[in-house]
Order: sequence, then structure tokens, then C-alpha cells
Amino acid sequence: MIAKSNGGANTMIRARDITLVLGAQGAATQILNGVDIDIAAGESLAILGPSGSGKSSLMAVLSGLERATSGELSVGGKDYSGLDEDTLARARRGKIGIILQAFHLLPTMTALENVAVPLELAGAPDPFAKAEAELIAVGLGHRLTHYPAQLSGGEQQRVAIARAVAPRPGIIFADEPTGNLDQRTSHSIIDVLFERQAAGSATLVIITHDQPLADRCGRVVRMSDGRIISDTQR
Repeated sequence: MIAKSNGGANTMIRARDITLVLGAQGAATQILNGVDIDIAAGESLAILGPSGSGKSSLMAVLSGLERATSGELSVGGKDYSGLDEDTLARARRGKIGIILQAFHLLPTMTALENVAVPLELAGAPDPFAKAEAELIAVGLGHRLTHYPAQLSGGEQQRVAIARAVAPRPGIIFADEPTGNLDQRTSHSIIDVLFERQAAGSATLVIITHDQPLADRCGRVVRMSDGRIISDTQR
């Protein structure tokens, strides 16, 4: 089964027969089992599945955080197949934004610095001005000089979103973006995420087990045992 994007749309991600095996020979575990998927530019896609279904591993491969064991992968027209980790890191820089459940903010940097420093390292012009504008856009203009420990979980997630979208990437990946948040904060965070996707006309891929969150997306793919078992356009 090939999970296909909307007909006629430009394909942003194309994956064919993706497999992922982790562990040494004696304890090797098959994580992904021949996944085929097309994702269109500008599309919002939820990948649903229970724990252990392979959805986060698929995100890791599609985003370039993990190398597939075998298969073909192109992202934004660039062939990712067979690239080593350093080359993958360079390929996704500025083009792919990744939001992880654990936030991964640097504790010794303020909210502003957490967003600005990656931009500065990437050579972006006016990184602190861009970072401030992005934090204002996610409702944190009053928290620029606060450190992660001084922010609530929802505020930390907003910083993580601002950091991911500040370079205006063509693709945004979010892995369980509301997993550590209460229901009220979750709704607010999801609104922010979709607003920032729309602002940059980005492709959005959300990994989740939350059906209401998946219902916000234009397309829902379900996984089980490392395979795609259904693909529904909404």
C-alpha cells in the first residue's frame, strides 16, 4: 500500500520501501517494514498509531534524524537515500523544523537565545530580531528574557515551536507535541502550531496517538507493526 498525497499536488516527501532495523544481529529488531508514502507540499498530515507502531521512527527517518536501513527517500527534491549523518544534518538545516515532546531547550539560555542562537549559527541575518518576532507571534513577547526553568510546560513548547519555525522551513515535524501538556494548554499549542504552519505555507507532519489532534489535519495515516495500514483524506 502506497500512502499518497493529494493528486496533482507537488510532492515534498517521497518514500519507497523504507525499512529500519535497530540492534546488533543477534538482537536485531525490525522497526519499519517497507513503508511507502508521498506527502504533498503544504499538506497537514497526522500519523496515528499505538506505542511501538513505528510512527516516531518513521518521523525520524523522514526528517533525516535517522538513516533508513534500506529504501528510497527524497525530501524537497533531494535524494536522502544513503546519506551519512553529517550530510543529513546539513541537508535538513533550515529546511526542516523538528518539534520534540521533550522540548530540548538549553537551560542556560533565555527563550530569546534558544530561538536566536540556532539562527545565528546557521548564518541567518538579524537572528535576534527574527527570534523576537517569532516569540511574539507565539504569544511570548513578555517572556523573552526568561530561562526554561522559569517557563511553564506550555510556554516551553511555544519556544520549541518558535525555534523550529523561525528559519521558515518547508517542512515541520512535530512528535507528540502535546504529550506532556494539560488539555487546555494542548488546545492552545495546537492552534499556535497550525498558525505558524499557515504563516510559512509549510508541510506539517504530526506524530500522535490523539484522535482529536489528528482530526485537525487534512489527512490521517495509521500505522501498526511498522507498516501503514490506512490512509484517509479529510
